[in-house]
Amino acid sequence: MRLLLLGGTNFVGRALAEDALARGWEVTALNRGSRPAPEGVRALTGDRTAEGGLAALAAGEWDAVVDTWSWAPAAVRDSARALEGRVGHYTYISSRSVYDYPTSAGADESAPVVDSSPDLTGEVPYAEAKRGAELALEARYGGRALLVRAGLILGPYEDIGRLPWWLDRIARGGPVLAPGPREQALQYIDVRDLARWTLDATKARLGGPYNVVSPSGHATMGELLDACVRATGSDAELRWTAPEKILAAGVAPWTELPIWLAPGDLYDFLHTGSVARAEAAGLRCRPVAETVEDTWAWLRSIGGTAPQRADRPAVGLDPRREAELLA
Repeated sequence: MRLLLLGGTNFVGRALAEDALARGWEVTALNRGSRPAPEGVRALTGDRTAEGGLAALAAGEWDAVVDTWSWAPAAVRDSARALEGRVGHYTYISSRSVYDYPTSAGADESAPVVDSSPDLTGEVPYAEAKRGAELALEARYGGRALLVRAGLILGPYEDIGRLPWWLDRIARGGPVLAPGPREQALQYIDVRDLARWTLDATKARLGGPYNVVSPSGHATMGELLDACVRATGSDAELRWTAPEKILAAGVAPWTELPIWLAPGDLYDFLHTGSVARAEAAGLRCRPVAETVEDTWAWLRSIGGTAPQRADRPAVGLDPRREAELLA
């Protein structure tokens, strides 16, 4: 299997590359070269936002392409056009953010999506960027385009900082503000499970949209943070705090307290979606303890500080604010 990766080999891209190499596939990756590709990957350099940025792909044929692009959709439109006739299947790592908020709890792939266009350039909101890219592929590849609508992605190589922040905070020990309710169901995907399902589906030439995230309740907030305590071996004391108190203090869910959302419409939108279609196509998710333990092992292997994407703000609660809330 000859695979072309577009859009980077940092987090999701790296997991895809490593999984494909483990299968014995021939892997080519086009990126800007800001970080080295995994050993065994044929690396090509190109900036998809620049004129002539696809020149390195002027020749060559591949059985499939997987694209992780997250910015203006015109780049996906252009790569889809440039590769037409030279790739058998096109997979795009999209996002459940394409759905038109708010959706009802349990919404599936038929839920309404945001308006967008494949021709957008420049600064484009995330949801419109992902949906515009989907439109570009639907128009040019039709049923040969697989739209992987991922949810919250965790695991080794994470460059957003959500799970790494919790691990670092809990590793410091002492009283920890734990946002309740403890039994609140989470919905996320380990990056390696995302990669495995995506490549299986790509090989099978599936098409159309799939919500690719764990079933809601695959883990709870309590199970996630308990796993962090065990993995780090710290003396952290989780102090479960009602969401009403957290919100009243002005603490921002998702950003200051990563992963967590207070009960309500946004929680339903991000943590209760239907994944029946992906499960029917073979989606399987590893235990939360494995995701946490492997992420902690990776963090320690790189010195304890996770890489941070330049286009995303750092997450986490200021220690002084946490102390005030715990007082």
